Amino acid sequence: MRSALKHYILASVLTLFFLFLTSHSAAAQGRGGGRGDGNAAGGTSVEFTAEISFSLGDRDLIQAHYSSNPNPGIKALPPGIRKSLVRGKAMPPGIAKRLPPDALRSSLSIPPQYQVIEVGWDVFLVEVATGVIHDVLMDVIR
Repeated sequence: MRSALKHYILASVLTLFFLFLTSHSAAAQGRGGGRGDGNAAGGTSVEFTAEISFSLGDRDLIQAHYSSNPNPGIKALPPGIRKSLVRGKAMPPGIAKRLPPDALRSSLSIPPQYQVIEVGWDVFLVEVATGVIHDVLMDVIR
């Protein structure tokens, strides 16, 4: 009886060890295994796979709208906060967000699960469900 219990415990420990190794190597594969795939700002990898961004037409519409409708009352974000707003990361809670004017939003070709928001001088394409930033247009609102 004791020998059967020892075998059961040994098999359980080996199974858990094997699962740990395979999950760790799969996670490392998804992040490039630590082989220099970090971003320039912090050197940490960004796990981001979605391929949605502003189209060239949307970029032109956004830039044309804000260049013809300047808003000098809007202030830039502090540099530390602005650096944290990058593609692939979630929009932090409590940050002051604004929606663009209805005329601009209705003219953009953005899928319904995404939202265009203004933060400081920048315009972001954000996934509604997760708050993950998918694209950024810097310094377009002034």
